Amino acid sequence: MSGPEIVERQVYISGRMVPESSATISIFDSAILLGDCITESTRTFRHTPFHLDDHINRLYKSLKVCRVNPGLTPEQMTAATLEVLEANRALMGPDDDCWIVHNISRGLMKPGPSPAQTNPATVMIFTSHMDLRGWVKYYTEGCHAVTSFSRAIPAQSLDARIKNRSRLFYTMADTEARLMDPEAQVVILDIDGNVSENKGGNIFAVADGVLKTPSLDNCLAGISRQTVVELALQLGIPIRESSLQMYDLYTADEVFFTSTPYCIMPATKCNGLVVGDGKVGPITARLLAAWSELVGMDIVGQAQRQIQT
Repeated sequence: MSGPEIVERQVYISGRMVPESSATISIFDSAILLGDCITESTRTFRHTPFHLDDHINRLYKSLKVCRVNPGLTPEQMTAATLEVLEANRALMGPDDDCWIVHNISRGLMKPGPSPAQTNPATVMIFTSHMDLRGWVKYYTEGCHAVTSFSRAIPAQSLDARIKNRSRLFYTMADTEARLMDPEAQVVILDIDGNVSENKGGNIFAVADGVLKTPSLDNCLAGISRQTVVELALQLGIPIRESSLQMYDLYTADEVFFTSTPYCIMPATKCNGLVVGDGKVGPITARLLAAWSELVGMDIVGQAQRQIQT
């Protein structure tokens, strides 16, 4: 006999699986009071988490640096994550995929001068439908990359490798870029004018057959970024990590972003200037095709089918 049909998404909060409508945290949680929350976002391909171990590993590095004890070992966190995915698997159609999101705060706080962790951490894990419709056209047309006014927070103040839920800075930068183009994808520069990262991803340029990306001195160590690096090595595409300026994007043959949901997003304009010949470049297309082969599904085709249904 089959079990009862799932009608509501199930969410994990600090050891309990609860319906989404019952998933609450205190207004005195550090995530609310201080924006003090570490995060990770993994996606599935064909309902299977992609590089979950790498995401969990990065999560625990961020937790260590931030002195947050989640109360779970990495193995226990992985088991809880898979439990959440399994509890919500029936909500996905055959061609659907989902985000798997971790948010971990320092827990309940007493207002005062010290942010020390005195209560158990709040561990939140949930899945969310992978809606790709907003990115579909960029796979074939390319997006418009636009710089923001705001500069990246210096690594001396907050290392970009700590993936945290304090998204105000990134949201401001993204909003600034969209003042120039409502559909822009933001390019954030550091305080020295070097290319840093996107609101939710990393940035690559191709020039004279060489794939270039900013070093990890001033940007997130993206799992998608690392996937592209590995695919490039397999395809024999030369790759270099170095400092990049907007000049390098303006004069590149190809530019693209990488991020968990869309994997690779080509950019065919930068601050109004056409990149290369204004079309999605061959190296970008090769890398995206190799990624599709890696996960055993057509990444672009999945997004296009969401538009059609």
